Amino acid sequence: MARKVLTVREVEAAGQGGELVVAFGTILTPLARDEAEARGITIRFEEPKPADAEAPAPAASRAIAIGADHGGFDLKEELKGYLLAWGYTVLDQGTVNREAVDYPDFAEAVANAVVRGEASRGIVIDIAGIGSSIAANKVPGARAALCYDRATARNSREHNCGSVARNAFCWRAAPETGR
Repeated sequence: MARKVLTVREVEAAGQGGELVVAFGTILTPLARDEAEARGITIRFEEPKPADAEAPAPAASRAIAIGADHGGFDLKEELKGYLLAWGYTVLDQGTVNREAVDYPDFAEAVANAVVRGEASRGIVIDIAGIGSSIAANKVPGARAALCYDRATARNSREHNCGSVARNAFCWRAAPETGR
């Protein structure tokens, strides 16, 4: 059964403020989500029917691989706290302190954890970012993107099948790997 898509036109038709109630499983386009936020419209999903309920997600789908060089160590440690509080399992791929290290080692470790299916997504943090993206993309099956704000992270996930992000570096294994 096809899932409904909520578009920006439907949000615009709702007017300013208020609430839109949509069926469980409805897909919101990024533009619809942004327009609803700009217009102060709350989007509420109906409660799922028992037939709509999804099976519990496998453990790897709640695991995030994270790594950083010495310049990203403090942010990595802070992000780990948030991820754990949000119910994710964190696979820390290093580094373990602020001493100088080579960022490609950690980008590769995070990319490999995602490609092997140990984590559903990865985050690599380094001082500049582009180097980690390049290093992670050298791992067959990884798709890494340099993300510097919410919009670039969303775009990398929705349009480029990104699975690793840097600052935040988000990614998943490429479809051809079967994971």
